[in-house]
Amino acid sequence: MKAMILAAGKGTRVRPLTYDLPKPMIPILGKPVMAYLVEFLASYGVRDIMVNVSYLHQKIEEYFGDGSQFGVQIGYSFEGYINDSGEVIPEPLGSAGGIKKIQEFANFFDDTTIVICGDALIDLDLTSALFEHKRKGAMVSVITKEVPWDKVDSYGVVVTDTDGRIKSFQEKPKQEDALSNFASTGIYIFEPEAIDLIPVGTMFDIGSDLFPLMAEKGLPFYAQQRFFNWIDIGTVTDYWSVLQSVLQGTVAQLEVPGTQIADGVWVGLNTSIDWSGTTIQGPVYIGAGCLIEPGCTIIGPTWIGHGSHICSGSKVVRSVLFEYTRILPDAYLEEMVVVKDYSVNRAGDMLQLPESGNSEWGDARDKQPELPPNTKLEGQLETAPELQSESRSASHSKPPSKPQPGSQQKATTKSNSPTPLGIA
Repeated sequence: MKAMILAAGKGTRVRPLTYDLPKPMIPILGKPVMAYLVEFLASYGVRDIMVNVSYLHQKIEEYFGDGSQFGVQIGYSFEGYINDSGEVIPEPLGSAGGIKKIQEFANFFDDTTIVICGDALIDLDLTSALFEHKRKGAMVSVITKEVPWDKVDSYGVVVTDTDGRIKSFQEKPKQEDALSNFASTGIYIFEPEAIDLIPVGTMFDIGSDLFPLMAEKGLPFYAQQRFFNWIDIGTVTDYWSVLQSVLQGTVAQLEVPGTQIADGVWVGLNTSIDWSGTTIQGPVYIGAGCLIEPGCTIIGPTWIGHGSHICSGSKVVRSVLFEYTRILPDAYLEEMVVVKDYSVNRAGDMLQLPESGNSEWGDARDKQPELPPNTKLEGQLETAPELQSESRSASHSKPPSKPQPGSQQKATTKSNSPTPLGIA
């Protein structure tokens, strides 16, 4: 059994997170989402994995290398070219076209192959899915889940007979046009014969082109409705919600890294917290090398990436701060995702950091500006309101000597070696 991870897209619906990162590299608990997929495949004995890459392909290749750190072999298929100026130009071939390019090159897909999109967390029982695929003699099996009708325009949806054979496949239909609300999860099981249907050297998509063709031809093409956790990072809102759930401990066996220093508070190595007038209400993770100045308020669920700097008097509420974020004095951020030059609220509305640097956040690696106390900064999102005292976890004015009783999450020190993902 082999695997193919689809990783060539630009991730436009997750911008600005993907301005500097390919979508499979978006971090969950400090680790790229694609790393969880590689670990998942390895846990089922899959050792040979191809990845099609295009947009910012070097970042994927540099992180995963040859796959040996995960106990697998990883190969890459680049889709694009270098222009006359030496610039790398991404030119994706579509999800099916990318598979065909690999097959034409060296006939890699000579066995049953798991094809999976590189932007979701899953805990599928792959053994059971493979058994059903073989039992029905399927050329392709599509793993599906029921989704709300108002979400069907984000997915491919299937119509099946009573045996699960797919009669029609609609790629991202309008709600009023959708014939079903059973959505493709982007997890497929392919036999090599299916790849023969894909034309050579042209843009060809699995959902828009290949699957409608298979349904039209009446080929052995089946859906499997499976009950498993499927956490899709389709938008910024999805990403914010995923981090909230993970920090609250509702995604089983996906554990917060670092050392627990208080009820619901985890920190990485060499982090400095001045507890003078500082309130931290968990669940909160503060990454390695962070500086928390006195008089700050941090309300969870909040993730603060490594190397960040939270300045005196600022308040961070239910937010995600990428690494090396500086929150300026007396700033107030609530339900935000902050990435280098951009800040996005949970609805996906984006605020770009002004060139003047007068904003509530910045890059912690930049020289800190000299500002008078309580300076009103141009571009401030809003005046800080009074925070409610209620929280899911206790508030601490100083760190206790050990975690207090009643913590609802398990904290573990992050390991350097990958471990399989299991989401119950």
